[in-house]
Amino acid sequence: MSEEPWPTEIKLLEGGRMLNVAFDDGASFALTAELLRTQSPSAEVQGHSPEERVTVGGKRNVAIIGVAPVGNYAIRLDFDDMHGTGIYTWGYLRELGEGAPAIFDAYLQELAAKGLDRDRPGER
Repeated sequence: MSEEPWPTEIKLLEGGRMLNVAFDDGASFALTAELLRTQSPSAEVQGHSPEERVTVGGKRNVAIIGVAPVGNYAIRLDFDDMHGTGIYTWGYLRELGEGAPAIFDAYLQELAAKGLDRDRPGER
């Protein structure tokens, strides 16, 4: 079993619209604030079961306004829409980085299926 990836750098870019995360194995990912916000691991977004998951629209221009450590295993991101309850573990950040194109494509499909879009607030 491999060890959990360990971040070597976490840096806000582009006025908080991008979060760069580099890992100790050389992998590095530039994650958009929109992706991070819409895929927040918070109960507000993920619910307590897959059926409770909320599709979050209207976040094209969201920005990250704060990054705070949570123990030695995660960070909490604060967004300018006042969302700040998601705890992003190193593994989850890595998962988002590796799967970003497919995850974002699935998000766009969810928006379309629910009549939502990236510019107008939706379910939450």
